Order: sequence, then C-alpha cells, then structure tokens
Amino acid sequence: MYGQTNCWVLPQENYGAYEINDTDVFILTERAALNLAYQKLSRVLKKPSCLVELTGYDLIGLPLKSPLSFNEVIYSLPMLTILTNKGTGIVTSVPSDSPDDYMALHDLLSKPALRAKYGVKDEWVLPIINIPEIGDKSAETVCTNLQIKSQNDKDKLAEAKKLTYLKGFTEGIMLVGKFKGKKVQDAKPLIKDQLVDAGLAVLYSEPETKVMSKSGDECVVALTDQWFITYGEEEWKRAAEDCLQMMNTYSMETRNAFEHTLSWLNQWACSRSFGLGTSIPWDQNFLVESLSDSTLYMAFYTVAHILQNGDMYGSGAGMIRTDQMTNAVWDFIFCNGPVPESDIPSSLLAKMKQEFEYWYPFDLRVSGKDLIQNHLIFCIYNHVALLPKHHWPRSFRCNGHLMLNSEKMSKSTGNFMTLCQAIEMYSADATRFALADAGDSMDDANFVSDTANSAVLRLTKEIDWMKEVLAAKSPLRGGEPSTYADRVFANEINFAIRETKKNYEAFMFREALKTGFYDLQAARDEYRFSCGAGKMNQELVMKFMDVQTRLLVPICPHYAEHVWNDILKRSGFVVKAGWPVADEPDPNLRKANKYLQETIVFVRKLLQKQEAGSKKGKKGGAAVSASSASKLTISLIYVNELYDGWKAKCLNILRLKFNVETCSFAPNEEIDIAINMAVIDPDSDPKKMKKECMPFVRFKMDEAVKVGPQALDLRLPSGEMEVLRENKELLKRQLGVEQLKILDARNASHVQKAGSHQHLVAQASPGNPAAVFMTETDFFSVGAHNIV
Repeated sequence: MYGQTNCWVLPQENYGAYEINDTDVFILTERAALNLAYQKLSRVLKKPSCLVELTGYDLIGLPLKSPLSFNEVIYSLPMLTILTNKGTGIVTSVPSDSPDDYMALHDLLSKPALRAKYGVKDEWVLPIINIPEIGDKSAETVCTNLQIKSQNDKDKLAEAKKLTYLKGFTEGIMLVGKFKGKKVQDAKPLIKDQLVDAGLAVLYSEPETKVMSKSGDECVVALTDQWFITYGEEEWKRAAEDCLQMMNTYSMETRNAFEHTLSWLNQWACSRSFGLGTSIPWDQNFLVESLSDSTLYMAFYTVAHILQNGDMYGSGAGMIRTDQMTNAVWDFIFCNGPVPESDIPSSLLAKMKQEFEYWYPFDLRVSGKDLIQNHLIFCIYNHVALLPKHHWPRSFRCNGHLMLNSEKMSKSTGNFMTLCQAIEMYSADATRFALADAGDSMDDANFVSDTANSAVLRLTKEIDWMKEVLAAKSPLRGGEPSTYADRVFANEINFAIRETKKNYEAFMFREALKTGFYDLQAARDEYRFSCGAGKMNQELVMKFMDVQTRLLVPICPHYAEHVWNDILKRSGFVVKAGWPVADEPDPNLRKANKYLQETIVFVRKLLQKQEAGSKKGKKGGAAVSASSASKLTISLIYVNELYDGWKAKCLNILRLKFNVETCSFAPNEEIDIAINMAVIDPDSDPKKMKKECMPFVRFKMDEAVKVGPQALDLRLPSGEMEVLRENKELLKRQLGVEQLKILDARNASHVQKAGSHQHLVAQASPGNPAAVFMTETDFFSVGAHNIV
C-alpha cells in the first residue's frame, strides 16, 4: 500500500462504473460487481447497478489518490498481463517488491513515447520492504539476477514471484508507516483493519477458483446470515485428534489429509436458506447445510428399519411417530442414557438400543478424498461430541475419482460411461474386475476398457481349462505332491492365500487382484510348463481351482459361484465357503525358484551369444567351440555357492555393523571406513576396487534391511547346486541341449573339464552361475562326460 507508484488496467478489458450505495461508485469488472452485489455492496441487492460502461483505454492516464501511498497522485497505466477472472481487474502497482510491476513499469520507462505520454518518473519506485538476502528493492534485484528482459518473460517472472512474495511475507520487515519494524505477515491484517475502519476499503470475497453451477452459471460468493459450528474449539479438537489417532486410515496420504484439515478447520457455516434438507431446530428460517448434515446417519441406519416399519423409503406408516423420538429417547438409544418417559412400547425401545449396540461402532466408512476436509472430518467431530469413546469411528477408506481410459470422464467430450452401460458391455464381473484393477491409492483410478475386455477372455479361458482338466482330457497324476515343481507350486498357493488376504483387509483391491489372480495364474502356468511331459499333480490342481475361486469371490462373485457349483460341483455358495487355509509359506523356496528361473534366462542368453560367436568364428568374449561347424548340444553350468575374496570380507564387516533388533546398519561413513581399511588394497587400483566393491555393499545392505541378516551369509540360504540338479530336465528342455551337467566352480578337477573355456568359470559367484557350451566332440575330448 505504501509503495504504490501507479495502478494497472487492462486496455482491452470492459469495465464499468457501478453504484455501491447512495454516495460511492466503484470502477471494476462486471464479474467483480456481481460478487459485490451478493455481498450487500450494490445499490440494488444482488443486482449490479452500472452507471456507464468503460474500457481500459478510457482509464489510462487518470490521476488517482491511493490510501497510504507516499505519492499524492498516482496514475493508471496499461498492463497486458492482468487476469480478469480474479479480483476487480484493476491492480495496484508496487514495483519495489513485485517483479510483475517492476518489469511492466520498466517497459514503460524504456519507451520514450510512453514515458512522455504518461509522465512516468524513476523516483516513483520506493523501497518499502526489507527482505533478508534480497534487499530493499527486492523486485529490481531479483529481476536483474534472473536477467528478465520484459513483462513477457512469464516463466522467469513466475520464478521471481516465488522468490519475493513468499520470503517477503514470512521474513520481510516493514520499513515505513504506522507498523514500521513489524513483520509483514503481522502487519498485513493490521493494515487491512486500519483501512476498513477508516472507510478506505471494503471486504470482498470470491471463489478461490472458478466454480460452475449445474445450471451452467458461474458462482459468486454471497454475504448471508448463517449459523456456524466452531469445530476448532480446543477441547473438541483434542477429542477429534484422539479419535483419528485410534482410527485406521489405510494410507499415510489419507491420514495426513485428515491431520491437515484438523489443523486449520475452525468455524464452518452449517446452514443455508433454500433447497432440500432438515430445518435447524432453533431457527426455522434455515436448513442444515448438506455437508454438515447426515454425519451421524450411520447411527440412524441401525434403527431406521424399526422406525420405518421395514419400509426402506419410509413412505408408509411406521410403528413410531416422529414426535415420539424425543432427545431423551435418542439419549437412551445412543448414549446409554436413562430409560425415558415415553409412550413408545418398552420392547421397541429395548430393540432399538440393542440394534444400535450391536452395530456400533461402525468399522468402516468408504468415501471420496474430496470429502476429507468437510463431511468426513465433521463425522469425526460429531461422533466424539455426542457418543461415548467406545462408539467412535474405527476406520475411513478414502479413494480418488474415476477416469475412463486415462482421461477425465466428461459428457461434453463423449468420454463417459454409466455403470449400466459398463455391465451391458462387459458383464458385471468383468466391470468389477476392471474397477479393481483401476487403482488403490487416493490418486484418480483409471477404468480401462481393454482390461474389462481381457477379463472376459481370461475368465472364459480359465473356465474352459478347468472343464478340460476335469474331463480328463489333460491327464493328472495321483499321489502326494512330491517333486520340486509340486513344492514350488504349493508354496505359491500358500503365498497367494496369505498375501491376498492382507490386501483385501487393507482394501488394496488392485494388489489383491495381482496376488490372488495374476500371480497365481502365472504360478499355475509355470508349474504346467515345469512338469513337461510329466503330469501335474491332481491334488495340487484341485487345490488351485478351489483357492483361485475363493480368492476371486469379492471381485468376481458371479464367476466364482458358477465355477463353484457348475464346474467344481460343490454344494452351497462359495461366498459362504470361507477363506482357504494356508500353510506357512517358505520364502527361501520362493527365492530358490526365482534363482532357477533367472538362471534359465541368463544361461539361455549365454547360449545364444556363444552360438552367434561360433557362427562368426570370432574369439574372445563368449567361448568359441573347437568345431565351429558342430552344434552346441552340451552345457556345463558352474556354480560357486560361497562368497570369497573381497566379497567375503565385505559381508563379514556388514554382519558386524548390522543391528538385528532394529534391522538397520551403522552409519554409512562408519561402514565405508571399515571397508577401506579391510578390503581396499592401496597397492592395487583403489578407485577401480571401490567401483566394484561399493555397489555390492549397498546392494547387500538394502537386501539385509528387507529380509534380515541371512542376506549377509557367505552362502545363499537355498542350495544352488541342489536346486539346479533337481531341475536338470527342465533346464535341458528350456535350453534345448541334449546333455547338461551342474559342476562346482571351486573344484579344480571340475574347472579343468571346461577346457579352453576355463576363464568363463571364474565369473561364477553366489546367485550368478557361469555356463560353458560344447559340441559333443569337445565334451568327450576334455573328459567332461566322466563327471557325475
């Protein structure tokens, strides 16, 4: 206010002179005048009264007087970057601390014709606010440092405003005026009150962003009589915080949103003067505002069927009249109050209290994230105000909005689909499948049509497979599960049961779909392939069908019931069958199988590389066969199960620096010093050694934090050679070789059998085998066939 040198208008914008009362006329945009008219600042209430229409050109050059300004006269000047959807369309200019104002004025000063026309002088720029590290004329300093050339450098000006406005408000000190020496953030409200009290300003409100009504009209802020609830009252707020502390919000993002709302929520207008709703008991002129209403309807649900005599809509005559439901009756039902004096039969009173006590507290409330800052926080406040602690809410699960095929749903763009349309197009279960897959977090979920379509195909294909297996067209073997593939598949089923249950309990439906369907399907497909020419175990396959069906019930109930009754021929309903029972999953077996699958992929790539090298007849890199014309049909896989050398030293140090109880390590600096002293050889190339050593150390540290101290053992928990030897037939089939041997990379006699490829064996390390491929001639020439 003190440093105003001029005011800005937008030349091409339409303005008007609007009557505010019998004596005052404001010049502003029609939009701002409409807002003011609804705030009792118009000669005709809710109707702007315009004396004359103007443009920005009509206003340029007008001499003005501005409250608190050190300049007796300032002028209105043109500015091309004014936003007319915010404020009045006329902007005060303080070039000392506003980068926009400084550059707009700089543009005028640099143009002789404009300077002569408007009489703009350099001394109009007054230093007002002293911002630490920036100085008195913060806008000039920042614009110079950022090398801003004109008011058209929008990106740089936006950066300049971030630097000056926030720091100016939080750290700036007033240099002039009545509140000299005060912080800007403290002086601002005092100056506002000073101007309003002196009749030099009026309070003006508008929506924070553009708000459109359902009728297509732009909304304004109206000043009306309203009733308020003071949610920020300290004792009440503490009780709400205690309730939130005990609640499950299922994500930190949701909890943070609730905590943030509790920190700022204070008075809230709980009334409105028109529309549908319940009248405020003490003032029949007002209705309860919709977001404040119904925050206790969960409690009403518990007795609604009694009050409405079983009629869902309450349209018929109930057993109890509304006038009978006095405060004393409600206190008896909800708050454990004394038995009321009432003509309601005592049996009905007891029944309502019993129903409420049975259903309360409610375990879960599901709602949208946009209601956290009002309706849901009111729900907490009102429950803690009216009900005893053991009846407070237990959990809220909040979700985002829904997109369709990665775009916002909109009728105007045609990217829109109703629930009925989705069910007709994809079926109910495929729609539910795609909705479950749409996302779990508070981010907007994304319903993908391709997912719904693929769900129809996948579920149909699964039904066909089960029918084929059960019709004995795909023979199964009997007996107890016994092979390695059996154990792995059974283990994956156990994991699916445990992990899917956790995901459902956390309302993570996308994750539940992943663990209970996609991952389980992948495990079944891998099992089927691993069995090869052998048959799958009948007991395991039947268990898979049973478990898969039960895990899908919450998402695809119709599909699950069809499979349960019509395919598996089970009696009753699967929804009542209960959750499947799981044995304790074995994480080491899962790791062993992961190692096996990764080894197959890794060794297959080595084979392809060696075959390509053999065809080109090149040496070096991958090993080259002695008889390049012969096919590589024999594989030697070398396993090194024990870390040694510098890796062993690193692991020994990490074990000493690892806290088993907290599952954490000593500071990185301490570990680095120990590694440098014990592992890094100063006589060799220390930089090269560090480059190899530190990634291994960090990888093992991360692994230990996730799985525990066993990650730091010198030997992997699953025996590599045992796993590979037990799956030799699978390896041979996957690699397409005729013979395969699993050898010890630490056994000298085994290493010799690699012949000219012995340098490749040295690459083997725990978790990373090495492989050599030979022709039959090479195989016999080096005597590799003699190794069992």
